[in-house]
Amino acid sequence: MLLRPEKRGPVRAAITGVHGYLPDYVLTNAELSKMVNTSDEWITERTGIKERRILKGEGLGTSHMAVEAVKGLLEKTGTQPEEIDVLVCATITPDFILPSTANLISNMVGMRHVGSFDIQAACSGFVYGLDVASQFVETGRAKKAILVGADKMSNMIDYTDRTTCVLFGDGAAAVLLEANEDGYGLQDIELHSDGAGLPHIHQKAGGSRLPPSAATVEARMHYLYLNGPAVFRAATERMSASVREIVTRNNMSISDVDWFVPHQANRRILEAIADRLDIPHDKVMFTLQKYGNTTAATIPLCLWDYESQLKQGDKVVFAAFGGGFTWGSAFLNWAYDGAKAAKGAGKTRALSQTPAE
Repeated sequence: MLLRPEKRGPVRAAITGVHGYLPDYVLTNAELSKMVNTSDEWITERTGIKERRILKGEGLGTSHMAVEAVKGLLEKTGTQPEEIDVLVCATITPDFILPSTANLISNMVGMRHVGSFDIQAACSGFVYGLDVASQFVETGRAKKAILVGADKMSNMIDYTDRTTCVLFGDGAAAVLLEANEDGYGLQDIELHSDGAGLPHIHQKAGGSRLPPSAATVEARMHYLYLNGPAVFRAATERMSASVREIVTRNNMSISDVDWFVPHQANRRILEAIADRLDIPHDKVMFTLQKYGNTTAATIPLCLWDYESQLKQGDKVVFAAFGGGFTWGSAFLNWAYDGAKAAKGAGKTRALSQTPAE
């Protein structure tokens, strides 16, 4: 008797591994209070952040953190560099205007013939990058893809401005994406933008509209500007709406979601969104108290931090909001046993203070 081949589902891009990198240097609230008019109590009450990591060392850029994340990911998943078909890096702090940071990462890891490029969507970069990288896998153009979220925010922060310097830190994390036909992986994703948000989050100088000059440096125009109240309102409203939309159109209720993984901007924002959506706080991943806002790295760093608690089949929803404005959400069925992967890897929190050149 001839047996018919088992019917399988559509090809989906599944996260099959995650690894992160955090610099050794810890910038605490107590140290910040010596640099600017603030205090541990003021920062903790308004942001929920206690400390953040800062990349120290001459000539070290975003790529150096991303390389350590990618190296750890390859080792952890038993993947050789030549098996990777495409590498996407989400960042707003590239090492250079050109070449792309993804090009640098690929070369430093030994992927010299891989397709690689950067994506810039501010704090929404990882969600935007997930949409792009997953399409390479789902269409068969790539068997294995790596998506990196990495930012060295300390390079664009004014440490005399307490409204911004308390929020941001440096870090990187990478995920491996592979095809899955068993129902696991990325199920749905939605992206949004509204360029009218420009006045509320921006870097005034450094681009083609206002190139760097002695005058722009003297005027301190190369630091990040943030209108906190306006961003709080927009982030809370739009992330909440995006999560509600993606849950509804996938015939779920909020209670069906096992893990909510929001961009780590401010604890007040995260708690406001959770309360609006009736998401129990023990289902929300929180890492900003330890790492601050690492921009495109926050969501994958959450996955790395919570990996041991993730189970195959968990319904996971990402949500992000960033400069632009940009925002979006994604729904995944988690593809592997996180506890087994984390235990087998012997995961560490910081690999070295001075990453390999």
